[in-house]
Amino acid sequence: MDQIQHKYVDIKGLKLHVAEIGTGDKVVLFLHGFPEIWYSWRYQMIAAAKAGYRAIAIDFRGYGESEIPSEPEKASFNDFVEDVVGILDFLEIPKVFIVGKDFGAQVVYTLAILHPERVLGVVTLGIPFIPAALVGQLYSALPQGFYIMRWMFPGRAEADFGRFDVKTVIKKIYILFSGSTVPIAEENQEIMDLIDSSAPLPSWFKEEDLSAYAALYEKSGFSTPLTVPYRSRPVDLGEVAEHVSAPTLLIMGGSDYFYKFPGMEQYLTSGAVKHFVPNLDVTVVEDGSHFVQEQFPDLVNEHILSFLGKH
Repeated sequence: MDQIQHKYVDIKGLKLHVAEIGTGDKVVLFLHGFPEIWYSWRYQMIAAAKAGYRAIAIDFRGYGESEIPSEPEKASFNDFVEDVVGILDFLEIPKVFIVGKDFGAQVVYTLAILHPERVLGVVTLGIPFIPAALVGQLYSALPQGFYIMRWMFPGRAEADFGRFDVKTVIKKIYILFSGSTVPIAEENQEIMDLIDSSAPLPSWFKEEDLSAYAALYEKSGFSTPLTVPYRSRPVDLGEVAEHVSAPTLLIMGGSDYFYKFPGMEQYLTSGAVKHFVPNLDVTVVEDGSHFVQEQFPDLVNEHILSFLGKH
């Protein structure tokens, strides 16, 4: 961890945090999800550097060590995509392997569609490419107590989170998202009430990890993280087809709650996803959770490095 270097780059007037390790022309860029930060890629960054790659992980605007936009409630997926392109330009990196987890996968796929000339290959964890038409179907099949529905509208999540200190909020979300069932609250129940504050952390997530996350979320708050991804529409592709041409690897945890979304397993196993991502390989990690890269880092590193080596 001490070998990972940190700096800030100015992108459109915001100082964005960049962590990196390794050198050379072969570059792997890691994009986090929620409730994560650059730190969630610590194992993968070190492994990639040892394998001869320059490994870079960023904090999206309003997350972690990156500066909070002046109006976080107006942040958008488009901002995040443009920030990534701006960082690549600033660092003079013409082409890159790009790895995304959770909503970071959505940013990855958008980049691969709109800027295919910048992308050597794509790896996503936890979330496959989902076309716009399917997103609506997924949400409509879930009840109002579904956590994304609860966090979609300003006020309710803020009130729910506000009952606890930041460290407890992160702990509860990590435990909740580590489960194998879709997080759904009863009508008169809040999402944070689904997990008792005294519940133990997953065995693979240490107290020092929780402290690292909590310290950065205490700094950033939840305004931007609740806006993107939960209150932002996907980037409007205009006339560009929903088609990812780059070689792609999807790593899913076999016990990831996202795998249990209505129709998701069929979408993946039937090959329907390959209509949009034809050069896709899918790897399922048995017993893996939504945080599979932290739960089984050696196995995930092996899958990622094998994919990079092939392409």
